[in-house]
Amino acid sequence: MSPKLKWFLIVVVSIFATAATGVYITQRQTTEAVSDTSNGQPPQFSDVNLTEEIVNPERANYNPVPLEKITSPLLGSDPAELALNAFDEEDSSATRKVEVFYPLPNQAFVTITQIEPANNSLKAVKYRVELATFGRSLLVNSPRVWQIVWAGSQVQCIPGSSVSTKQPTQTCQ
Repeated sequence: MSPKLKWFLIVVVSIFATAATGVYITQRQTTEAVSDTSNGQPPQFSDVNLTEEIVNPERANYNPVPLEKITSPLLGSDPAELALNAFDEEDSSATRKVEVFYPLPNQAFVTITQIEPANNSLKAVKYRVELATFGRSLLVNSPRVWQIVWAGSQVQCIPGSSVSTKQPTQTCQ
């Protein structure tokens, strides 16, 4: 057998093996999902729209921001960068703190806290951005693609304070 024919056969066999493995994994996952829900009781359905469902109780503390109002891209490879671009403030006098939390491998919560000096007080604006993985590109070593699925904000005022003194926070009117 010639070396070219051997390489051709190896490539063809590996393509079929990869396809068969993908089909096997896909069928196995759907079978497990169906078997987990079949416990003898009928499934309980809710009237709540899945997009309005509270995934995290901390969402209740924020005013939702419609994703249509975000002018920056909703997809990217870095959750913190996506969140910062979504709520980028031009004010250079604000102090910014960014926290990223990964409760699950395919889920990220980004909290951005901006403290801005106001008239004889401080104004704290807090943003919460929830992201989920959207998939990967075709390359094996490529980073995950993240998508913003929910965003919210809250504003707090610290009256009569400066950057050096800390007062209890009060919600702005």
